[in-house]
Amino acid sequence: MLEPLETASSHDIPTVRQQSVFIENRVGQIFRLTKLFDQTDVRILAVSVVYSVDCAICRMVVDEPDRAYDVMRDSGFQVSETELLAVSVPHGKRGLLEIWAALLGAEISIHYTYALLVRPFGNAAIVVLPDTLEQAVEVLRSRNFEVLTQPDLLEP
Repeated sequence: MLEPLETASSHDIPTVRQQSVFIENRVGQIFRLTKLFDQTDVRILAVSVVYSVDCAICRMVVDEPDRAYDVMRDSGFQVSETELLAVSVPHGKRGLLEIWAALLGAEISIHYTYALLVRPFGNAAIVVLPDTLEQAVEVLRSRNFEVLTQPDLLEP
């Protein structure tokens, strides 16, 4: 049996693990979810919440994905995992524009993106779900963007 986010064939793509949690769209649910980690050493490194009429999806990148997965599952939350790219944003006002231009030039679509709450190596960073991880990494690296790994997110 495969563990969370374990794949039958491995790859060398630098990714980070995102956990998506389905929560009821009612007062206090984000607080309840976040409070779970108050009793652990798990840190939330990025978060995005998308609401709909009857539920919400809380997407998170954490420093200990396996531990967070277990904590949320044990508390009755429905959790799924996805691999994303984390990209260091170049300094200056055109940093994001340059990333988007590189991906657009390769005709890579972005399903969604959000900012990290931490600054790996002192730089702003984002997580991105492109339509193709492999090609996005290749394009970003060829344009000298720094694609980060899960351990990189913990760097000061």
